[in-house]
Amino acid sequence: MRSAALLLLLGLLGGCANLLAERQAYLNQFIGKPESAVVQAMGVPSRSFETAGVTYLAYSEHRIDFIPGTPMYAPFYFGGYGGGFPPQIVQMDCETTFQVVDGKISTYTLRGNACG
Repeated sequence: MRSAALLLLLGLLGGCANLLAERQAYLNQFIGKPESAVVQAMGVPSRSFETAGVTYLAYSEHRIDFIPGTPMYAPFYFGGYGGGFPPQIVQMDCETTFQVVDGKISTYTLRGNACG
């Protein structure tokens, strides 16, 4: 039973790593391209900021995930029903910020719990 749970956990973590790699591969295509390429592909940024000739374009993603509860039923001679975990609501966020130097994308950063 423990090995099955461990394999499931490793599978989930491996899936997360692949999603991050996919996101990074998508974003890497913009490096060296003009600022307009990002705006055409991703739309108008959530916010932007310019300082000392460097522009920052921030794209924010937000979603709410519902994790259903897990009831734990004990046999009647152990006290009947009860235990388990209650359902949870989790806010998932990812902010992608592009750095634009001389009109071209130079780098990006990812921040949040839903980036990969």
